Order: sequence, then C-alpha cells, then structure tokens
Amino acid sequence: MSIEAKWKLLEDHHARVRDRSILSLFDDPDRAARFSACLSCADGDDGFLLLDYSKTNLDDQGFALLMGLARAASVEDRRDAMFAGQPINETEGRAVLHTMLRGQADPALPLEWVRDAQQTRARMAEFASRVRAGQFAGMGGAFTDVINIGIGGSDLGPVMATLALRPYHDGPRTHFISNVDGAHVADTLQGLNPATTLVIIASKTFTTIETMTNAATVRDWMQAAGVDAAAQMVAVSSAGDRAAEWGIPPERVFGFGDFIGGRYSVWGPVGLSLMLAVGPEDFGAFLDGAAMMDRHFRTAPLEDNLPVLLAMVGVWHAQICGHATRAVLPYDQRLSRLPAYLQQLEMESNGKRVAMDGTDLPRDSGPVVWGEPGTNGQHAFYQMIHQGTRPIPCEFLIAARGHEPALAHHHKLLISNCLAQSEALMRGRSLERARALMAARGLVGEDLERHARHRVFAGNRPSVTMAYHQLTPFMLGMILALYEHRVFVEGVVLGINSFDQWGVELGKELALKLEPLLTPGADDSGKDGSTRLLLGRLRGA
Repeated sequence: MSIEAKWKLLEDHHARVRDRSILSLFDDPDRAARFSACLSCADGDDGFLLLDYSKTNLDDQGFALLMGLARAASVEDRRDAMFAGQPINETEGRAVLHTMLRGQADPALPLEWVRDAQQTRARMAEFASRVRAGQFAGMGGAFTDVINIGIGGSDLGPVMATLALRPYHDGPRTHFISNVDGAHVADTLQGLNPATTLVIIASKTFTTIETMTNAATVRDWMQAAGVDAAAQMVAVSSAGDRAAEWGIPPERVFGFGDFIGGRYSVWGPVGLSLMLAVGPEDFGAFLDGAAMMDRHFRTAPLEDNLPVLLAMVGVWHAQICGHATRAVLPYDQRLSRLPAYLQQLEMESNGKRVAMDGTDLPRDSGPVVWGEPGTNGQHAFYQMIHQGTRPIPCEFLIAARGHEPALAHHHKLLISNCLAQSEALMRGRSLERARALMAARGLVGEDLERHARHRVFAGNRPSVTMAYHQLTPFMLGMILALYEHRVFVEGVVLGINSFDQWGVELGKELALKLEPLLTPGADDSGKDGSTRLLLGRLRGA
C-alpha cells in the first residue's frame, strides 16, 4: 500500500471518530497504561520520563494506522542512516551528526570525525576547568562573568539550558547577547566589569552580521576600559582564520563541522557557556542523558519508542485533525525558554512547503509552536485554550520533585495545577452543569441562562503530559534529545528535509540591500510604495 493510501486511511478514521468524547475512551480501565510509555533511567538517580498521551482521541485503530504510516515512511531506515552518517540532508549533501557529540558514535562513522569531536570536547573541558579554577583569568583576576554572543542556534540552546540548570551553577555568571538591537548589548553590559568578563563569540562562519556587530561593540567596550579584548575572547567557530584576525589564538577556537546544524549544536562547542556555568561533570551528565535517549530511539520498537510516539501524536493532531498550533507548557519556571528553543527546533526544521524532491507538499507541514511556563500562562492565554473556538493541542511538562525542598508546598500546588489543566481540557463543563452552578448562586431566569453560557467549557480538547523525576542535567539531556528525534520523525513522515533552512535567506539578502537606503538622500525608487513610506519615516529620525 502506498504512503498516500496510508494517509487516506488515517483521514477516513478521523472522520469517523472526530466528534467522539475523549473522556468516554476511559471506560477502558487500562487506557492510561496502554496509551503511555515510560523510560526509566539506567542508574536510577534520575528516576523516570513518562509520556502520557491517553488524553487524546486516539484509539487502537488510529494508533495502529499511525504506526503503519511511520513504517511506510521508512522511519527506521532513515533513523539508521542518520546515525550512520549518511548524507540525509540531501539539499546540502551533508550528514546529520549532532548525536555524535553526545559521546556514543556509530561504528560506521569515519574515525577522524569521532576523534575530532572527542578532542574538541576534551579541549572544552580543560579550558572550562581552567577558567573555573581561575587559572585562565582576565586582566582584573578570575572571571566573574561570561558573555555568550550568538544568535539562533548559537543562542537559544545555551540560553535555555543554562537557565534550566540554574541549581547546578557554580561557575561564573552567564549572560547572553543575541539581538542586534543596541538595547540588548547595552542592558547586558551594564554593571559588568570588562576586566573580569570572558566573551564567547559563537558564529560558525564568523560572519553572522548580528553576532559580529554585537561582538565589535563588546570589544570596543572592553578596549575603552583599557582591557586587551582579544586576550579575553573565545571563538566558537569553524573559521579559525577569521577568528585569528580578531586576535583569538587557535587554542581558544572551538570548531564544529557542517554536519552539526545550528539548532542542534548545544551539545558541542556552542554549549561552552553552559559548561562554564555548571562544570564539565554536569555537562557530561547532560550529554549522557541525551545519549540514553539516542539508544532508546535506535532500539525500542516503534510502538514503545518515546520520540516516535510523541511525533506520531503530533502528526495526528496537526496533519490529520488539522490543528494549526501546538502549545508547549512547562510547569517549571526554569524551562521558561524551552518554548522559544522548540520554536526554532521545530519550525525551522519542519516549516517547509516542498518535499525532499522539490515537489509541493500535499498537506500542511509542521504546526506553529508556542507557549509559556505554568502557572503564568493560566493567567494569560489559557482562556483561549479552554474556551476559544479552535482547539489547541497542549503538551504539559512537570517534574515530581523541585530543587527547593524548603518550598515543597509550592511544588505541590504546581503539580496540582498542571494536572488540573489537562483534566479540565478533556472534561470541560456542560451547559447543564453551568446552570446548576449559577442556580446555586441564586441566579434565575435570563440572568441564570446568560451567566451559565459564559461558564461552559467545550472540553474534548487533547493534551499530552510529560512527567519526570526532577530537572537534572541528565534529564534535561533526555528531554531535549526526545524533542530532536520527534522533529526528525515528523519530518520523515512528511517527506521533507528537516535539516536545511533556506527560509532564512531572503530576508537577510534584502536587509543588506536596505541598510544603505537608510542614508538621507538615498535612492529608494526601486522599492514598493510601502517600503518607501517606511524608509521615509524611519530615515534619519
């Protein structure tokens, strides 16, 4: 049977069950156990990672059809090809080997690639240890602060992970500059001492205009204070020659190959700021957690494979049910940047309009990903999630334990709120129940009816919940690798290349041409009326 026929079977099945109550599926007492999967950590120290997808409209037949679609798309073969270093990024002719950075290389990989990754990691650990011990210091003594200057994958990953692992920080304070808006660099530098600040410039080519503009501004700031900026700079780049032009010596240049995409790069040199903050040991645990998820992804049957399950539930919601967005809702303040990180990971990877062969996709590609931490989001956009006209599939994340034992009552409240939201989305509140509530408040007649209608919740809205023991470095590595592999599986099923990003190019090209037009008197006659109007207002203001 062709893959299009598999899609058609799923679409037909959805048409039959689309109005069914999710809650009714729990008449099966074993549903929660059968529509969930749990991965226990090998040493027990980091507990468990549980994926519960039972609060969706999937049944046994729908699940079987999804697994059939995954097999028809050759998910297993493409997975094996990725780990073996085959050039699955076909539009650029590159392998996809961020998994190699996690320390467990496939025997099929060229030995020089593996050795280079190992040597780079060892150099990072040696450098980070020297900085943390004060053996490599600034003009004013041991480094108190680290600024990471990057954008996109050179910023989102380390920002998110460094914040997530705040309880493990015992190194210099970390700061991040990404936006070319001068406010970002100005606000970040305020209060820092140039003589005790280490600067990491993260740009694979050392030409990214936003990054290099910000780096030049920071260099000027240091030199204005009499600091030899180059002596306190590190390059995360594959362009050692360009780093040398900045005076950065080879021993402080950490490169990575073209087979490491920016949004998949936090596991290597791009993660240097994280390693400086938490130390090489905890950074190693972060990699180990990801490596464990890699092993699970490679060996577990599709029906028990967490990345495959999360991906195929995503396909069910986005491509089969037609839900255009996906809300990621971590009930963990330290995961506040996870939705932004996943926006790039998922939308830059799978926000495509053509298949691998260049033909138009026959269906929509990946959904819009967004979110905020709970419980903040409950007092912002959950109104729409519960009572808006368009269902929004939700993905909740919650830990069994926090890192503040003295505030355990806070965490109990956090857990109860997380579980209540997913239950409320599924159960809803009927008009009959709303009328009874209003009657109990003494309302009658038209007032009762009007107030009751405002308190109806449609319910039957799907969600998945990811529960885990505690947000440790190991667990964070597992979670991020789970999402990476989820994106891969969805891309394979959609027939697209998840590892190129041509959509970012056009805006860059036009920006370079527009900058000279901001000069007073510049000839903008070649631009459209709207752009000329805006240039006129913004030019020289």
